[in-house]
Amino acid sequence: MVIKQYLKANPLDGTLLTMKKNQAALLAIIGGLSVFAIKLLAYFISNSVALLSDALESVVNIVASVMMFFSIYISEKPPDDTHNYGHQKIEDISSGFEGIFIIVAALLIVNAAAGRLFVSVELVELNLAIGISVIATGINAGISLLLMRTSKESGSIALEGDAKHLLSDVISTAGVWVGLIIVQLTGWQVMDALLAFLVATLIARMGVGLVIRSLRRLMDQSCEEEENTIKNVLGRYNDIIIEYHDLKTRRQGNYVLAEVHLTVEDSMSVRKAHDIIDLLEEDLRKESKFIELTVHIDPETELSS
Repeated sequence: MVIKQYLKANPLDGTLLTMKKNQAALLAIIGGLSVFAIKLLAYFISNSVALLSDALESVVNIVASVMMFFSIYISEKPPDDTHNYGHQKIEDISSGFEGIFIIVAALLIVNAAAGRLFVSVELVELNLAIGISVIATGINAGISLLLMRTSKESGSIALEGDAKHLLSDVISTAGVWVGLIIVQLTGWQVMDALLAFLVATLIARMGVGLVIRSLRRLMDQSCEEEENTIKNVLGRYNDIIIEYHDLKTRRQGNYVLAEVHLTVEDSMSVRKAHDIIDLLEEDLRKESKFIELTVHIDPETELSS
């Protein structure tokens, strides 16, 4: 029996990778505070509940970004005696709480919009308010693109989640603009409240999705894409490996932890089995950057028993 475990190198190893992730997370917090102030100004100018709902979502963005920052900080701590596999699960926990906060924000928006359905409030200075909102949305879009790029470099699910969160905010804000323009053209002020309901629905859907995704990862759902990658690499060794079985995967923060049993000829030496796993490691590294694989070698006679 031969067991070998390896962790493939990240393209931005060590201090540089950690620095880029932390800088991106800190920028998200600063940007979130700025965007909230700008959107709140747009609401006070226009008295639009749709713009208020947009500003409230920015509060959620700030809280989520703060949680993301601390979760990334904790996840970067190395394994220790009580956390042998590291601390990267904290990113999944953070993502789950982020989803809950998003759902709460959606409920607050619904509550605010419901009052406006029965009380007519004059909307003023909509052109100016929309212009101010455009500036805030531009900031969100820029930060979202930066977070997404950094998440791809680092494999951080926390950064990816926050990037998609901000992107959804950009989309929902664009919907608010459309509604306010309709109010200007038609005078139907009820559209302001109806659009707030629409934004709340979009936000709630995103929050539920984040919670479900987080729970799946915390419950060690298998990783289909990475399993297919491993299977494709193993297929190149059909002339050496008799068969493979018990392939299992689960996600651990940035990485996918995988294990597999390989059946080889009884006469194969420990050295040759070791060399085969080294070659397998090389090939797999070319296909994926974030897989940690444990290989168990079984003799052929065990297959027939």
